[in-house]
Amino acid sequence: MALSFLSFNDQKTEVMVFGPSGSCDPPKMDLGVLTPHIKQSVLNLGFKMDSDFKLDSHISSVVKSSFFQLRRLTKVKPFLSQQHFETVIHAFITSRLDYCNSLYFGISQSSLSRLQLVQNAAARVLVGARKRDHITPVLASLHWLPVHFRVHFKILLFVFKSLSGLAPPYLDELLSPYTPARCLRSADQLLLEVPRSKRKCRGERAFSVCAPKLWNALPLNIRQATSLSIFKTRLKTHFYSQAFIHV
Repeated sequence: MALSFLSFNDQKTEVMVFGPSGSCDPPKMDLGVLTPHIKQSVLNLGFKMDSDFKLDSHISSVVKSSFFQLRRLTKVKPFLSQQHFETVIHAFITSRLDYCNSLYFGISQSSLSRLQLVQNAAARVLVGARKRDHITPVLASLHWLPVHFRVHFKILLFVFKSLSGLAPPYLDELLSPYTPARCLRSADQLLLEVPRSKRKCRGERAFSVCAPKLWNALPLNIRQATSLSIFKTRLKTHFYSQAFIHV
């Protein structure tokens, strides 16, 4: 690095060591000048990543900041129409839930539930529902997809953009069309190759693995969408029917 006239910023340098899955502490390693900078979680573009990919620290930060903002928004609600107040909620709350939410794929249900509590609270504040009111009809009336479906929506959006030449090359390289060994009906189903993964908790959460699985599970008419707007409309309709089938 010295030959390239580069140096570490001691105040911003963070190093994360990935060890065996499930280990509480990172493995002890001597990385020289980097050793003092080893941390269990690091911050990159506002997202907190930990070595076990549980994302607990980031989710806690999102939940805390979202509820703080929501309490502040309740004070301005009397001065805004419901339409304008919903726009404000999307700007301050939904944007936090959606930021890098594709990384939430594969996290525990308890962690997703914490994020869902934020969306539920925002919906109740918007429509003036009571805490004990069932939240599913409220979300359905607002056409808000639950957090779980929003995560899948974001990943599938990346897939469609990649297949349409609208995504960066590094994403395009992670997807391959499915080519059967012999002539089968699945050859013209616009399916993707699903690579094998050795690790369920980590490998199956990689974009190259989870994205083809989600894509192949979609109805054919969604995969055949001819434009981004048509794809988003059909995908949201599909997820809406799954999320609120009993409403």
